Amino acid sequence: MIRAVTLLVVGLVLVIASATAHADVQRTLAGSLQLDYLAVPTESHPAAYTFDATTVELSLKMSVDFSKNASATVKACFACHGFEAAAAFVDLRAADELRVRVGRMTPSFGSFPERYDPANHHTSDKPLPYDMGRMLHKNEWNEGVLPAPWVDNGVEVGGTHFFESGRVDYAVYALSGPKADATASDFDFVRSHTPGQYYVDNNSEPIVGARLAGTLEADDFSLTGGASGMAGHYDPDRKLGFAIVGADVVAKIEDIYVRAEYLLRRTEMNLGAMPAMNFKPGPDGGFDDTFSKHGFYVESEVPVGPVDLIARFDGLRRIGNVPIASPLAYHASLTRYTLGAAMRVTASVRIKTSVEYYQFSDFANELAIHLGVATPF
Repeated sequence: MIRAVTLLVVGLVLVIASATAHADVQRTLAGSLQLDYLAVPTESHPAAYTFDATTVELSLKMSVDFSKNASATVKACFACHGFEAAAAFVDLRAADELRVRVGRMTPSFGSFPERYDPANHHTSDKPLPYDMGRMLHKNEWNEGVLPAPWVDNGVEVGGTHFFESGRVDYAVYALSGPKADATASDFDFVRSHTPGQYYVDNNSEPIVGARLAGTLEADDFSLTGGASGMAGHYDPDRKLGFAIVGADVVAKIEDIYVRAEYLLRRTEMNLGAMPAMNFKPGPDGGFDDTFSKHGFYVESEVPVGPVDLIARFDGLRRIGNVPIASPLAYHASLTRYTLGAAMRVTASVRIKTSVEYYQFSDFANELAIHLGVATPF
């Protein structure tokens, strides 16, 4: 696959070179900013379980269009992990149906990652399947299923076919993939965001993934459905595999949005020579080297004058043996209920607020309150 993609990229470069030689270069600078305060009134020391209090999310993107066939994008973000290159890629387009992207990117997986910038979604935090650092008991759960933005190095081939009442989008890609050490029991998400670990492949083998989505449009109505998948190995020895699948639906009725997604990840673990020394036994007393992690959300946005009202129901479920020091059980679950509002102060600036109620199977239930401001620029 890698060889075929390389030949395709070289061919596109040769075809496009003449078209870009005398084209006018166009540059676009855009960004988004969110300042959010998270309070957990039911917990005396919430910093032990989440990134509470004030956090800032900043995104700055520079795009250069060399011609209709070629462009480059560089994006920097600042959040809890500090500054990071969220994107640095080149797009080569032979037609709407054929685009090749090479560099550092967010691969095509699911619906929410297409709008993960803080000014592009109306809640202060992300749905639980894509959560990165803001959910309560984040370390015990090891974040969501696939924290967003998932940024990685690689190549993606995709395209869009338009027809009279909609479109079809596809993408296939190869990336360096998630990382962990040889004795891991789950992904180590910090390694993908730590310069000291280097932004390189840890096992000399790419992971692969794909997405297919379709949109139907009519007067004051649109419906988009998609399916995504990703698989590979995440340890240095290429012995621990994983697979993620997801399905998503977005409906827009006039100005009302309804969205839903479901993700499932199956992950292999290194149990070691004596599993009973490192892991809790399952209900049958046994030890399985694979666990599954499910995540979902359903949300709606309803505009009422300058205010968008948001209701969201999301959750996580983990099934499988857990490390002996983990407070989670073999069957662990989390559900969350969110009511929020995003009020337009100006054409661009929004004040966001939300109240979230967490129900845990292994911890006391909690209440979380967000208040923030976000703006694109």
